[in-house]
Parts: sequence; C-alpha cells; structure tokens
Amino acid sequence: MWQWRRISEGLVLSYVKALNDEDFKVARQHVSDHMIFDGPLASIHGADAIFADLERMRLKYDVMKVFASGNDICVFYDVTLSGVKLFTCGWYQVDDGKIRSLKVVFDPRPVLAAKAA
Repeated sequence: MWQWRRISEGLVLSYVKALNDEDFKVARQHVSDHMIFDGPLASIHGADAIFADLERMRLKYDVMKVFASGNDICVFYDVTLSGVKLFTCGWYQVDDGKIRSLKVVFDPRPVLAAKAA
C-alpha cells in the first residue's frame, strides 16, 4: 500500500512543480482527459477546460504539507492568484497513474475583494 501512496504523492508533486514552472505540457501529462476540478469559485469538467484556466491564471504554489492515503493525496499550500496569497487545501484523487480529480478549499473573500477594488 505504501508504494502506491508514494507513487501518487510523487505524481501530484510533479504536477504542482510543472505548474510552478509554467510547463503546462508536462503538467497536462499528469492528468486524466476527464479530470474534474471543484473549488469555491468554479467547477470545471475536462482537462482541456481546466488547463485553459490554468494557463491564463498562472498560479504559484508554495507546498507546506502533504498527506497521503492510498490514491488520495492532500496538499496544504499557499497559492498566489493575481497577487493574492491564499492558504489552500487541495484533495487530489489519482487513478491509473493520472490525477482524475482535484477539490480545493480556501476562503475566496480576498480574491473577491481584490476584483472589486
């Protein structure tokens, strides 16, 4: 069991690193075509739609802690979005060596306030 957990954890961290490096081609190789993203500001189905947003937003991640249970990986990180740093929890689910879903939890008020200003 621990081997699968380590493989899944490594996959997720490689994905986050590729996003930080703005290497979207490499990041895209880590996800299922049918990936589902669910967060406070949007729900998106399909990797192409998700990556269209990721390429536009150019998020930066500062990983603080990773927890793993089987193919479920939880990452605590600060995510910088449009100059606003948000403490975020990301729950990644890995299936057949690809990230199939990501659910994120964060307080969206700082982002909404920055947009309103």
